[in-house]
Amino acid sequence: MTAVFFIAEAGVNHNGDMDLAHRLIDVAADAGANAVKFQSFRADALVSPSAEKAAYQKRSTDQSESQLEMIRKLELSEQDHLTLFDYCQIKQIQFLSTPFDLPSLEFLTSRLQLPTIKMASGEITNGPLLYATAATGADIILSTGMSTLVEIASALEVITDGYLASDVALEDRQGRSSFGHLKNRVTLLHCTTEYPAPFVDTNLNAMKTMTNHFDLPTGFSDHTAGLSICLAAVALGACVIEKHMTLDCSLPGPDHAASLEPGQLKQLVSGIRNIELAMGDGEKVPRASELKNIAIARKSLVAIQPINKGELFTAKNLGSKRPGTGISPMEYWKFLNQPADKDYAINEAIGK
Repeated sequence: MTAVFFIAEAGVNHNGDMDLAHRLIDVAADAGANAVKFQSFRADALVSPSAEKAAYQKRSTDQSESQLEMIRKLELSEQDHLTLFDYCQIKQIQFLSTPFDLPSLEFLTSRLQLPTIKMASGEITNGPLLYATAATGADIILSTGMSTLVEIASALEVITDGYLASDVALEDRQGRSSFGHLKNRVTLLHCTTEYPAPFVDTNLNAMKTMTNHFDLPTGFSDHTAGLSICLAAVALGACVIEKHMTLDCSLPGPDHAASLEPGQLKQLVSGIRNIELAMGDGEKVPRASELKNIAIARKSLVAIQPINKGELFTAKNLGSKRPGTGISPMEYWKFLNQPADKDYAINEAIGK
C-alpha cells in the first residue's frame, strides 16, 4: 500500500496568535504528520459585510460579531506566513496552505513557491481561482464537500484549461471521459462540510465512486468526531487524509470543537501507519511471522485406537490430532479401507 499523505489541518485554530501557530506546528511534527496546513486569505476579499456565520461558527464564537469581523481576527500577514514557513523547515514538516483569493494564491506560489496548493470545498465553484491555481503549475489537492459529480467535473475542466495555459504537459485526453490526464497533478478529497459531520452523512463509499468516475487519486478530508472514520477511509484506499487539530478543543474559535487534541492526533497518525502495514500486498500466502505456527496449529493423521499391521483403516481407528508434522488430514479418504502398513500405537502418526 502506498503511504498515506497526512495533513494536520491547523487552519485558523491559531486564533491569530503566532505563538499558538508555532505550537500547532510542533504538535503536527511530533505526531508524524507529513504536512501542516494553514489558511491564506485577505478578510475583505473573502467575506462581504452582509455574510452570515455558519451555525457551527455561531455556536463557538462571539454571537455579536459578523463573519467578516471573525475572519479579520484570524488573518495571517505575509510576514506571518514567512515565519511559519521557515519554522516548518526547521521542524522538517511540509508547509501547506489554502488560498481563498487571488493575491493569497500569488503569494503562496510566487513568494513561498509552494509546489502543492490545497483548495477548499467552498472554492470548487470558484472557476477563476481554480484556473489561476492550475495556471501556476502547482499540484492541486481539491476538497469536494457539498458538491456533485457534475460540479467536480466542471471544476476539473477549468483546472485542465489552467494547466494547459501554464504549458504543463498533460497526457493526451482525446476520447477520454475521465480525467486521468490529471492523475499526476490533482488529488480529490471526499468531504462532508459540516462541523462536526454526522456519521450518517459521511458516505465514505463516495470515495470509490469518485475514483472510478474521474480516474484520479482520492483521499478524505474528515470533519467527523474522533479517529474511527479516518482509519476506515485509509482501509478503503484513501491516499490523503486531512484532519483538523487544536491544542485544546475548548478554545474559542470556529473550528476548535471539531478538531483533535495533540494526543489524539498522534494516535491517529500512528493508527494510519499501522493500517498501511496491515494492508499488505494482497497476495494470499502464509506470512513470515505465521510460518512457525503451521505445525503447531494444524493436525496430522494419527491412530485413535491401536491398529495392527494389515488391519483396515476406518473411521473408528483413524483420526487427526496436533501437531501438523505428519500426513495432512486432507489425505484421510485415501487411507480409509486400506490396510495398515505396520502396527500403530494410539496417537502414533500414520506413516511414521
